[in-house]
Amino acid sequence: MIRSPLEDYYETNRRRWDELVEIHAESEEYDLEGFLAGKNSLHDVELEALGDVEGKSLLHLQCHFGLDTLSWARLGAKATGVDFSESAIELARQLADRIDVEAEFVCSNVYDLPDVHEGMYDIVFTSYGVLCWLKDIWEWGRIIAVPSLHVDVR
Repeated sequence: MIRSPLEDYYETNRRRWDELVEIHAESEEYDLEGFLAGKNSLHDVELEALGDVEGKSLLHLQCHFGLDTLSWARLGAKATGVDFSESAIELARQLADRIDVEAEFVCSNVYDLPDVHEGMYDIVFTSYGVLCWLKDIWEWGRIIAVPSLHVDVR
C-alpha cells in the first residue's frame, strides 16, 4: 500500500512529539516540579474565559502530557485529556497518579477520536500552539461537534 505524503508527515510529527515528552518534562518552561508541588499550569486568560469549572465535564484536545488537563481537574472539572503521543499519555497518567488527581487520558489522533472515545462534555478546551498541527480544521470542528462528543460551545 502506498502511503500519502500527509500520512508520512503525520507519523513523523507523532514520533517527534513522543521524543519531546521527556525533553519538555525536564524543561524549565513546563516547570514539572512546580506543578507537582501544586502550581496550576493555566494562564489567567484561560481561567477567566472558562470561569468556574467545578463539576463540569471538560475535554482537553491535544493535551500533551496533561498538565493543563490535570490543572482543570484540580479546579474541580471532570477532565479528559486526548493526545496522539503514547509517551505523553503514559506520563499524563503517571502524573495523575502521583498527585492523586482523577482524570482520564485517551491516546488518539483527534481525527480518530469518535472511533475510540465517547462522551458528553460541557467544555472542549485546547491551548496555545495546537491548531497549526491540524491537517483539516473544519473536520476537527465537526468531530468535536458530533453528538457522541456533544459540547456547549462558548
